[in-house]
Amino acid sequence: MAIAPNSTSFWATPQIQVLVNTFSSSSSLADLGYPSKSINIIKKKPTRTANIQCALHSPSVFHFPKQPYQQPVITTDNNSPSTTVNPKIQQPPSEWNPIQKVAAMALNMAESALLSLELKHPLPKTADPRIQIAGNFAPVPEQPVRHSLPVTGIIPDCINGVYLRNGANPLFEPVAGHHFFDGDGMVHAVTINDGAASYACRFTETERLVQEKKLGRPVFPKAIGELHGHLGIARLLLFYARGAFGLVDHHHGTGVANAGLVYFNGRLLAMSEDDLPYQVKITASGDLQTIGRYNFNNQLKSTMIAHPKLDPVSGELFALSYDVVSKPYLKYFKFSPDGEKSRDVEIPLPVPTMMHDFAITENFVVVPDQQVVFKLQEMIKGGSPVIYDKTKKSRFGILSKNARNASDIIWVESPDTFCFHLWNAWEEPESNEIVVIGSCMTPPDSIFNECDESLKSVLSEIRLNVKTGESTRRPIISDETEQVNLEAGMVNRNLLGRKTRYAYLAIAEPWPKVSGLAKVDLFTGEVKKYNYGDTWYGGEPFFLPRSKNSEEEDDGYIMAFVHDERTWKSELQIVNAMDLKVEATVKLPSRVPYGFHGTFVDSKDLADQV
Repeated sequence: MAIAPNSTSFWATPQIQVLVNTFSSSSSLADLGYPSKSINIIKKKPTRTANIQCALHSPSVFHFPKQPYQQPVITTDNNSPSTTVNPKIQQPPSEWNPIQKVAAMALNMAESALLSLELKHPLPKTADPRIQIAGNFAPVPEQPVRHSLPVTGIIPDCINGVYLRNGANPLFEPVAGHHFFDGDGMVHAVTINDGAASYACRFTETERLVQEKKLGRPVFPKAIGELHGHLGIARLLLFYARGAFGLVDHHHGTGVANAGLVYFNGRLLAMSEDDLPYQVKITASGDLQTIGRYNFNNQLKSTMIAHPKLDPVSGELFALSYDVVSKPYLKYFKFSPDGEKSRDVEIPLPVPTMMHDFAITENFVVVPDQQVVFKLQEMIKGGSPVIYDKTKKSRFGILSKNARNASDIIWVESPDTFCFHLWNAWEEPESNEIVVIGSCMTPPDSIFNECDESLKSVLSEIRLNVKTGESTRRPIISDETEQVNLEAGMVNRNLLGRKTRYAYLAIAEPWPKVSGLAKVDLFTGEVKKYNYGDTWYGGEPFFLPRSKNSEEEDDGYIMAFVHDERTWKSELQIVNAMDLKVEATVKLPSRVPYGFHGTFVDSKDLADQV
């Protein structure tokens, strides 16, 4: 779910008085590899206050760790005592050689000067941590398993397993620019067993997080919040200089694993598109433990986007990988049900394109090549490397799932189309068309760059004629009075890639918060809404079918974390998808921040967990 504000909806009254903290000269990247005593962020008494316009009605609550960071306790099962999992750590700073110590001092001074320059310029809203992680977007600490949670109503018998949701949750307080997407990955899990529920949340122990824990501070560049203009270039140069001296190690991934989740071939994978997936184990007690970076038994050599597609019939997993620096900018590949990877199919693109999502049909993959692109040279000009290229023509590529190369890909233009997410696609052979269902977002780059225009996310049907090369696009909700921003959601995953009637989507209003969910009839445009309440907001609705053999497509339940901004309490709501009435709620022991995407792992599938 996106968190870029716009001036007319998200930045509404009331105004929240936010104290502007003046940071010391120690910065996040300046302090790569320094003893913790030299990097404490000293918060001086504020000299002024700033009016921040924000629709979040609750004050920011930050839970940043005190130093030194204490390793979490992982509960192994319900009866045995807790055990501490030893983290992977890098060489302690005290063991640096003299050259490394001198290099660290020099680079620290350079970073301090860089931060002082940054603090002289106001941050855009899309990079201001006081805005990006305000209210219930603020991070929370880890929670070990809490059992026997209060349940209101009756949890349906068919729900036995673990509901999991990923999200961005920065471990350390930002000292410079920060975008919501930059936060460290944290997975929240509710385990349901015969009507009883437990809860836990854990950081995904990425390579960057492990190093930052050891050093006691943030050290890796933040891709969206920090890498802008000349100062962004300077941050990159300093980071790689530290890598050259062995103060940090960037050779084993720099990703945050905060976006997507998929359970495939006995493994729960946490993903962000800037790295390999990370395998996370669900313990017998319902706790979470990071196994490590997962390369599919040395088969995956590149990054993988956070929205791979699991075919419900074949059991195959389909994925893309994009590169923002060198060609090939895009690759397609798939995995057999037992995890065997296909060869990479290099898809030629003229420029590196933001490709957060894609779609599958029964026989094809649908690849969006849209107008949000990466142009690193824009940093030299002082701008953002992620831009909206108005001169570029949006198009969709249609490629066989079994393609061994991209020679047969069919490109169909779809003017001025930008879909951050695609909910489904299917084939209609009688008309030679591929039908794509997605939320078309305008302005396209408003997630990443500050914009005065009000953001809109319109659920749309896009028809791609593979014979004529022509396309059409229409809003599915034709009644303008019913039109709302719809972002984050899904269709019945048992029918992914096949014709579906219903989509279950978040009502992203007031943007970027989610005030409810919508069940949309994709054939008629009828919308049925379920609102969380005046002070309640949530996130992505997850549809769980009652059974793989259900006769009705909407026979199932919608699960979502919701939060009351008045009482500051969170819960899991389970809603009947057929009539949109609440079946049960699970009261959670701690706050669950707004986040990204989730999944459900059935108890039968957990038995096969690797």
